[in-house]
Amino acid sequence: MAALPREEAPDVILVAEEALELSKRQIVTGKVRVSTRTETYDHIAEIALDRAVVDVTRVPIDRVVEVAPAVRTEGDTVIVPVLEERSVVVKQLVLKEELHIRRRVEHKVSHIPVALRRQVATVDHIDREGRIIPDDRLVQADHNHAEDGVHRGETHGHS
Repeated sequence: MAALPREEAPDVILVAEEALELSKRQIVTGKVRVSTRTETYDHIAEIALDRAVVDVTRVPIDRVVEVAPAVRTEGDTVIVPVLEERSVVVKQLVLKEELHIRRRVEHKVSHIPVALRRQVATVDHIDREGRIIPDDRLVQADHNHAEDGVHRGETHGHS
């Protein structure tokens, strides 16, 4: 009997595969320096002012009284008796007049100049070399990096 041909080992094909490994790092592209200063500016402040004013009305009475009337109040009017003595054969106490004093309030709006203070912040952008970037270059850089999400005032690094 003839020998069977020996089974031959199939050809081996090696399969290679590449693997990708990603990493990221932050790159500082500049810095921001913020400073403040206080300035004074003129402002017209409006304030409502009240002033008490009295009106005095003299009311002639010319009536003889036995006793001096007391000061009295009727509503918002204070009445002050004014007396005089008159010489006659008989001495009489005569109520010459009353002072009717009424208090009222006048309202007036005044404009008063006052000096107020406020703080103004200045932001300087500094590139990697330590140079200050003027605002016009910064605006141009903002337009150039708008698609990257880099805007003025944000840290210019990718994470």
